[in-house]
Amino acid sequence: MFEKSNATLEKLGAVITTREIQQEPKLWLETLAICQQHQAKLADLLASFELKENQKIRVIFTGAGTSQYVGDTLVPYLRRTGDTKRFEFVSLGTTDIVAAPKDYLLADEPTLLVSFARSGNSPESKATVKLANKVVKQVKHLVITCAAEGALAVTGKADANSLVVLMPELSNDKGFAMTGSFTCMTLAGLLFFDQTDQAKKIDYVKTAAKLGEYVIEQEDQLAALVELDFERIVYLGSGPLSGLAREAQLKILELTHGQIATVFDSSMGFRHGPKSFINEKTLVLDLVANDPYTRKYDLDVLEEVHADQIALQTVSIGQVSGHEFTGQRFDYPPSETLPEGYLALPDIMVAQVIALLTSLKIGNTPDTPSPSGTVNRVVKGVLIHEFE
Repeated sequence: MFEKSNATLEKLGAVITTREIQQEPKLWLETLAICQQHQAKLADLLASFELKENQKIRVIFTGAGTSQYVGDTLVPYLRRTGDTKRFEFVSLGTTDIVAAPKDYLLADEPTLLVSFARSGNSPESKATVKLANKVVKQVKHLVITCAAEGALAVTGKADANSLVVLMPELSNDKGFAMTGSFTCMTLAGLLFFDQTDQAKKIDYVKTAAKLGEYVIEQEDQLAALVELDFERIVYLGSGPLSGLAREAQLKILELTHGQIATVFDSSMGFRHGPKSFINEKTLVLDLVANDPYTRKYDLDVLEEVHADQIALQTVSIGQVSGHEFTGQRFDYPPSETLPEGYLALPDIMVAQVIALLTSLKIGNTPDTPSPSGTVNRVVKGVLIHEFE
């Protein structure tokens, strides 16, 4: 796919999605530079909170769909590496906040609302900002978006209590599925809130980019997996990679327009009922953690399913170091061991490539996978009710 001409890809209805996946590693390096330019401005915004002694700032990562899964991936990692003495990190969907604001917005908790959005035009995203301003006594906004002309960016730039950070221009995906927008926004969240030494974070980004390029180079290996006669797919992971598993399964669900059935779960949680989803036409893929303790649980469930012989294929995805699954493996080449927050970047590219190839396999067009038009790139038909 990645070596085909644009003319060939256009005939397949896949030129946009293919190129947007292919360019992701380059965009991560651009995101690194952008975040470095905005770090001081974010520090000033956070310093403007008026806090009582020992009071924390509640950092809500929010978005809808894929944009929500950015926060789902970030929060477990930041609870380990972020400044938890200063911040309380939570991930909430705008869809949840809009439907039940009293359940999620705390009036007396100083709140930084971090809005992730590709377009910034989703009704729920716009409504969540308004609700937070209405419900929370002290709220400020960090808007991380890919569209300069989007509603969130435009209104944020006009608000003294907001900081707008625009992701690389090419991260504003034109395809149906979010790819580079997801990984760039995830990386921005890491760079802004991970307290790891700056030089080390730069190394992580460079290593992640090299691994992302490796994923593109290994298209044939992933294509061989997609050629198997499967009708269902399972993505598993632990900690940050559990949140990422939800995004991984969404990609194939979207690009096949639901023709491939999908499930996601944590590696440990999968045994408690969801394992019933497996049949002889199921692929089971686990995003294996690099943390030595957590990795044991990922490998345990992989070995269990592999030994049960109930799935068509069971696959581990991870870095080679300590990655000892006896079944099929997708191994990255030897490199610096990445913590899971940064490993998420190349990992999701694996899922994106699998989704792209599967969409074509079943005769779909990845750039416009919803033939009926009932599922839209930017959600439509949402009625926002007045909240009193």
